[in-house]
Amino acid sequence: MTNDQKDPLFVLVKSLSKSEKRQFKVYVGRLGVNSDSKFLALFNHLDKSETLDEDLIIKKGIVTKLQISNLKAHLYKQILISLRLSPLHQNIRSQIREQQDFATILYHKGLYKQSLKILDKAKTLAIDNEENNSAYEIVELEKIIETQYITRSISTRADELTIQAKDLSVKNVLTSKLSNLSLQLYGLMLKTGYVKNDKEHQAITEYFESKLPEYKWTALGFREKLWLYKAHLWYSFIVQDFLSCYKYSKKWVDLFYKHPKMMILNPVFFLRGNHYLLESLYLIKDKTQLNLTLGRFEETINADKFPKNDNIAVLSFLFIYNNKLNVHFLEGTFHEGEYLVNEILNGIKEYKKRLDDHHIMVLYYKIACLYFGMGDHRECILYLAKIIDNKSLKVREDLMCFSRVLSLVAHYEAGMDYHLESQLKETYKFLIKMDDLYEVQKEMIKFLRNLGDIFPHQIKDEFRKLHKTLKQYEEHPYEKRAFLYLDILSWLESNIEGRPVADIIKEKARGLLR
Repeated sequence: MTNDQKDPLFVLVKSLSKSEKRQFKVYVGRLGVNSDSKFLALFNHLDKSETLDEDLIIKKGIVTKLQISNLKAHLYKQILISLRLSPLHQNIRSQIREQQDFATILYHKGLYKQSLKILDKAKTLAIDNEENNSAYEIVELEKIIETQYITRSISTRADELTIQAKDLSVKNVLTSKLSNLSLQLYGLMLKTGYVKNDKEHQAITEYFESKLPEYKWTALGFREKLWLYKAHLWYSFIVQDFLSCYKYSKKWVDLFYKHPKMMILNPVFFLRGNHYLLESLYLIKDKTQLNLTLGRFEETINADKFPKNDNIAVLSFLFIYNNKLNVHFLEGTFHEGEYLVNEILNGIKEYKKRLDDHHIMVLYYKIACLYFGMGDHRECILYLAKIIDNKSLKVREDLMCFSRVLSLVAHYEAGMDYHLESQLKETYKFLIKMDDLYEVQKEMIKFLRNLGDIFPHQIKDEFRKLHKTLKQYEEHPYEKRAFLYLDILSWLESNIEGRPVADIIKEKARGLLR
């Protein structure tokens, strides 16, 4: 039995929509093959199966054991060809590549003039849409063909192509450097989260400044600006400069609204830019702009002209629901946001094969925070356990750390303190191992550890002492990250005043508007 979740062919077949399956069968019919061909029989079997069982495929006589590997490879290729031919998967890039293929065929047939004519149109299309890598490839092919197709204008034509190749090469090198920097910073953000101290801040700043290439603003096109904004955004996130995060994510999104055709060509970048803009607005606690931006975002992606495919559906689900939860966190309307839980769980179920563990765990953490704000600490603990018990989670170490701290607080609030001592020791060891033990966490663990020795009439005084201690870290450049994951101060204030934490957060939200 093959692991069907890792078998590329099985995963591909199961990812196909009804229209894509219908398109494939039409494509097979156009090939003129017999309706009971082996690869079509294999396709029909996989389409109806819940798991991939190669022994069953052989037993049914679809293919022999010796042939199955080749047949699977052949079917995989035919499905991809069918998808490439589908109008749903056609875009500017595929049109440019198709024209390049046509021109190459004509060149090999010695039809140089026809080949150059097609390439010239493809190059114009590529340059107009800032597909500079494709444009550069076309120019290089034009140079080769021009050496075969000699005309009286060859000298001026040679100069023209040489200048074009040089300009495109410079742009592509700059884009490559900026995209490399952006990718490296994004990887650091996923792995370690925010900087933890001055040493890390200095190291990431030196790295960023040394890798940021020199450029002239007037020479930057859409793609160069996009990668530049991305690099600045990741750096700003890592060093916790959230105003700069807002600044560069806003520039990123505005760039697309200024060039609306780029939304169609690069929908994923548009989605991600909006997500980071919404997250930045949450971090700087701008509730009004968060609601307005979220509304505009939903309206744009739900418009008929916005591209629709599986990848866009998954990302839209992630970004919309993450930020809908953020709105309720910022407003303190936890109970009003409970309806989102079922919608999120249904989405996770629907897109599970396309969602990675990291994004699912982030949603679980936010659901846990929603229940914590509602005062339903047992439900909060259940969702945190899904994160804590996930042994394969290799990214966002900070998410793991704060899940454990929140779990301790939730256990205390739920009165489930019979195993609190062992949990405290386990959490303390985990945080030390992760090199992620900060003053805020130390104070929290110290407080929870000493609860057993505090008399009931002393508890509010102890809450006040802890609140005073933690308040000084609220704007600390590195310690403040603890408050991004759990509004500890509001929780303490709710215990001191004997009121629900949601009421405290609502009052603070109203205060932000005054």
